[in-house]
Amino acid sequence: MKLSLHIKLGQQLTMTPQLQQAIRMLQLSTMDLQQEIQEALDSNPMLESDDGDISDEEAGLIDLSAPEPEPQEVAEWSESIPDDLPVDSVWDDVYSSLPASDDYDPLARSTLVESLQDHLEWQLDMMPMGDRERLIGLAIIEAVNPDGYLTCSLDDLLAALQSQLEALSMAEVCAMQHCIQQFDPVGCASADLRECLLVQLRLLPPAAAHRNNAEELITSHLELLGNRDYARILRRTKWHEGQLSDALALIRQFNPRPGSAIDQGEAQYVVPDLSVRKVNECWTVELNQEALPKLRINNSYASLVQRANNSRDNVFMKNHLHEARWFLKNLHSRNETLMKVTCEIIASQQAFLEQGEEAMRPLTLADIASAVGMHESTISRVTTQKYLYTPRGVYELKYFFSSHVPTDKGGECSSTAIRAHIRKLIASEPARKPLSDSKIADLLSQQGIRVARRTVAKYREAMKIPPSNARKQCGNGGQMQYGKALFIDNN
Repeated sequence: MKLSLHIKLGQQLTMTPQLQQAIRMLQLSTMDLQQEIQEALDSNPMLESDDGDISDEEAGLIDLSAPEPEPQEVAEWSESIPDDLPVDSVWDDVYSSLPASDDYDPLARSTLVESLQDHLEWQLDMMPMGDRERLIGLAIIEAVNPDGYLTCSLDDLLAALQSQLEALSMAEVCAMQHCIQQFDPVGCASADLRECLLVQLRLLPPAAAHRNNAEELITSHLELLGNRDYARILRRTKWHEGQLSDALALIRQFNPRPGSAIDQGEAQYVVPDLSVRKVNECWTVELNQEALPKLRINNSYASLVQRANNSRDNVFMKNHLHEARWFLKNLHSRNETLMKVTCEIIASQQAFLEQGEEAMRPLTLADIASAVGMHESTISRVTTQKYLYTPRGVYELKYFFSSHVPTDKGGECSSTAIRAHIRKLIASEPARKPLSDSKIADLLSQQGIRVARRTVAKYREAMKIPPSNARKQCGNGGQMQYGKALFIDNN
């Protein structure tokens, strides 16, 4: 094999740092972009936030492609700079003084999220008990999961504590468990659902209405109750439907997941990137200007840049000025692309804004990409983690895209509209005779929407709606609120 050298001409696309920055900014959410802007402000002295003291034109926001200042202009600007420059800020601008009120509580300003274990341990510390009982209580609390149930048996807890406490008995562990079960929220540290419901039930007065019937249901017929097998319950208990309905109404007042009332995690807030409203019978899309800080070029620092000067300090300022201009340009390009894509989405989904989910049209990324002349990957980046405020609520831009199902009239119906139709049919079904998936498919076909029974089942499960046998209600109890089931699986 002979080695040789050859010269070959070719073209290769290289992603510059500026292009990489533009792509990264395009897919950032509002919260992430705020952090990106703050990092740029901290690292680049040529950027500063626009507090509205001067106009955007004076700050250099309007003309992003303006040439760098000429040497004679720099000299004129330099003469106007005083010798003693004022500081950028004062202490009170950054740290506001504490209120002078005597009832100021610094703990009330804390944003830390309290866990279920912390809440139970705080109540345990308030109880008058010795070190032995406190150690048993801490072991039980550590074994509680976020729903409030024990993750191990009392026998395992006893075996683990016997190495630390002498002559420990099961009676001591059970006594401490019963004490913790009375803490807020009531029912925590229970082994299973039956025990959790009984703890909450037995806190009611003995003379409470329907208390005995509810206790019998929980103790002896919990499995049948979870399967909604009301007919078998009536045969075994010899009750009439009114007694069963009253007992069920009492049980529904209890919380099957008591720990969820405390251990909810930190709330996640959504800041809409855009908003749409109707102005003069036309839907208008606007950017949320308050979500992001306004930026501008610091003219004081930019005026110090000299084009012919190659000193280290001047090169440093030149590079940062170049980066600042690119950052503002990429930010402006992101907003333009976001507006262009959102306007096209709203033009396709005006029926949704006026009529609701049932009027949602099928829409794909390829449709929007073809309309705005961009690649599908760009549309995907623009619509990810971007939210739109509408008169019907706040939606992610991805929400407006859905697959389609052919109709009998030759048209298409979006999957979002089909889910809305299914949800509407289930909401109006008879409580004692709910609609099956096959019946829902037949009702949809009467409206011209052809879907199979398994498709209805798939959409129903995606909306977390139980099947027909689980939706059956006893008496006039009304419809269940889907997604808030009473019974849970503790295995």
